[in-house]
Order: sequence, then C-alpha cells, then structure tokens
Amino acid sequence: MHNTEGVEGASVMGASGEAMEPTERRLPKRRSFLLGTLGTLGAGFLLPALSGCAGTSMNTLKIAYQQWGSGRLLEDFLTKVSEQFRRSHPEIQIQLIPLVAAENDYFTKNELMMSSESTTPDLVYEDTFILKSDVAAGYLQPLNDRVQGWQPWGQIFDSAKAAVTGEDGKVYGVPTDTDTRALWYNSELLAKAGLPIPWQPKDWQQLLADLKTVHRMLPEVIPFNIFSGKAQGEKASMQGFEMLLYGTYSALYDDETKKWMTGSQGFIDSLAFVQQIFADKLGPALGQAFDVNLAETIYADWLPNGKLAVALDGCWISNNWTSGGAAEWPEWPTVMKQSKMPTQNGQAPGYTTLSGGWCWAIPARTKKSELAWKYLQTLSTTENIMAYNIAENGVAVRKDVASRPEYRSYSPTVQFFTSLVEGATFRPALAPYPQISAAIQAAMEKVMVGGSTPEQAAKAYDQQLSDIVGAGHVAEAAGR
Repeated sequence: MHNTEGVEGASVMGASGEAMEPTERRLPKRRSFLLGTLGTLGAGFLLPALSGCAGTSMNTLKIAYQQWGSGRLLEDFLTKVSEQFRRSHPEIQIQLIPLVAAENDYFTKNELMMSSESTTPDLVYEDTFILKSDVAAGYLQPLNDRVQGWQPWGQIFDSAKAAVTGEDGKVYGVPTDTDTRALWYNSELLAKAGLPIPWQPKDWQQLLADLKTVHRMLPEVIPFNIFSGKAQGEKASMQGFEMLLYGTYSALYDDETKKWMTGSQGFIDSLAFVQQIFADKLGPALGQAFDVNLAETIYADWLPNGKLAVALDGCWISNNWTSGGAAEWPEWPTVMKQSKMPTQNGQAPGYTTLSGGWCWAIPARTKKSELAWKYLQTLSTTENIMAYNIAENGVAVRKDVASRPEYRSYSPTVQFFTSLVEGATFRPALAPYPQISAAIQAAMEKVMVGGSTPEQAAKAYDQQLSDIVGAGHVAEAAGR
C-alpha cells in the first residue's frame, strides 16, 4: 500500500480536498463498485508547489499509476522525478494517484477516470497490452508531434515503439520497461544428463531430442515445463503457446489486413509440440500441469530442489530466489542458466520471445497536456529511466540505458534478457484477445489430455475464433 511516510510535504487528499487516510480493502464486483465510487478516484498524494502558491486545479498535475499491494517503488520514483520537475516549475503541485487494484481492476479504474474531464489524470501509466483498447475508446492523445525529433525516442527499440503504436499508425505512449521470455535450465542437471553446457538448442527438433535425453538419463527429473491448459490462464497462452506459434511462420493476427488468422499450419504444429511434451512424459503429470499453483511450485520447489530441468518462462522468475524473495536460493546464478527459445526450424531470427511492458501516456481529456509532456520529458532522462529499470529488476527498452555499465551489471541475467528485446513479439492488444486467449488454452488442453488431435483442436479453435470476432474479421492463413 502506498503511504505518505517518508514523502516530504505529501498529504493524502480526497476528491473533496479534505485530508483522509488511505484504505485497503478487497474489491467487490468490479464495475458496480467502481461506478459507485467514481468520485473518490482522484484521491492521492499531494506534493505541494515549492513556490508557496495556493493549489488550484490548473496548477496541479495529476499522475495515475498502478500500485501493487504495499509496494512503493513507483511512488518513490515519481516523488524523485517530481522534485526534479518542480525545480524549474516551482508553482506546480503534483498529485500522485496510486490505484491499488488487481490488473483488470486497474484497467477499469483508469478508464473510468479518463472518461471524464472532471476526473481524468494528466499523465497515466499504461500497460501496453491495454493501450490499443484505450486508444480505440478515445482515452489517449497521439504523441507523434511530440516524439518526432525527441532524442530519447530515438533510443527506444523498434519493438517497444510498435507496442505503443495504435492501429491508426500513431504513437500513444512512451515506453519505460519491458520483459522477455526464454528457456531457464538447470546446468547441473543437463550436464549430468550428458548435454553440453552452455546449452542452446537450434530448433524444436533438437529441443525435443535433448528433453528426451534428460528423461532417459534422469528419470526422476521432470524434463520440461511449458504452461498449458485453462488452469494456467494467460501464462499458458503467452509464455506457452505463443512462444511456439511465433517461432513458426504463422501468427494470431495480421496487422496489415486487420484480420484474425484461421487455418494456420503453425497453429497446428504448436499444438503438436504441446501434445508431444505430455504424450512422451517430457512435462509434468497432468494433475500437476492443471494445478493453479503450478508456478509457485516451480519457483519455490522444483527449480531450487533440482526436480525440473528446463522451464519456458519469463525474465522475472529469479526475483523469487534473491535475498528477501519468496524462496531464497543463493546458488541460483551458478545453477540456473538461460538459452533462447529456438524457432521451429531454426529460421531467422533464430529465437522467439514474447514481451509485455508499460508506458506513460497522456489522456485525451486533460487540459494540461503541455505540462504533462514537460513532466514526461523530465521523467525520461537516461539517468531516471535507468534508475527505475534497476529498482524494479526490469528490462530496458532503450539503447542508452542498455549500454550503461550500471544497468548491464545489476543482475546476472539482465544482459541476456535485454538482448532479446529487439526481436520481441507482442500479443495482439485488441479487445477480443482475452476471449481468444481462453480459446487457445482450451485447444492446448484438448491435446494435452489426448481428447483431440492437433488438427481437430485447431479446427475447433477456428470456429470459436469466428464466433468471437465475427466471420468478417477472420481470414484463412496462406500455406495450409
């Protein structure tokens, strides 16, 4: 929970301007609750003007962001940026608005605030996954004129720029951080199985062959985990299936035609890979694979205790093993190594990674867009972004940050995961995606349990896809 402790001059202000204590409670049904409390969404921490000027709505810059539980990382970062900003704008007071909510609730709160001139923030922290949906709803301003010729914009990797570009080709956010995914492997187990270290499979065929070697040589060890099936939710879709699909010549969505793809061979081949993992006992037993707490089991038990050889997962999982983490494991840097997830046949670029990430955006209904942009320029210095990336154990989206020695040395894995950013793929951040993701998970589950062939599961998915988005929004993939 964000609080005012340690924030000089900060006070907690309600929508009426009266001081109030921040509260934390479990949210009931999301939309009914939020609609009933729309008037309180402007509450936050007020950093008063340095000039001593009285606060007014026009000299108060409101900044909204997601707060994860009791974490204060963004509060601390924005407080420091605000101190820098007010040196050149002493008349401005900054209102920090932490939205304490689960992911989907945060999206809804943010959208409700941005939907009205009276409640809109002036600057918002946006998950790039929801950005296109907010653009379509008219909540965000395009930034093309602002970023053109702006030096920090030239430092941002193209894949991160694509993540903040709307379907209209306009830029709507300034990326700050991202994540990438790859193969984590226990080097001691793979060496014991006779595989070379460092280990880097060149294609799916070699990956499967090496996993079979582990199964044969170390029968007590689970060779591989790929999140799969409905119980694993979006982890199954993004860290599992899409890490396969985007290593084929297929995709879920065609950005040029604006159509969702049916009938792709890559979809079938990805399901066939999943089927083989479970049919050949190269993954967890089905009961374990369907456990909603599987991720926690992997991070706290299977990997630290040498029960799992290879995991297809995200850059962040080592946070569990660091000092103060959920499952401290001091030896992890010497035991756990990383390799790229190969493309199906080793075709260029040779690896697949999916990325997410966050950005700062300016709401469409704010009357202080110029002031918000000036603040965003202060926030976006190399030093500030580097400090934030290091503090959050994040992956940089900027070349200037990625090249700095302080950044390159802050974690044993940061150079590897940063090197993947340029080749990253992002999920189709469109309104129907959550339903499509659920259909992907259902298709995976069908082949996991042996109830359908990959072809049958893909055909069922195609029908579901057409039902979700409408027949006019799908197209047959070439080459099947």
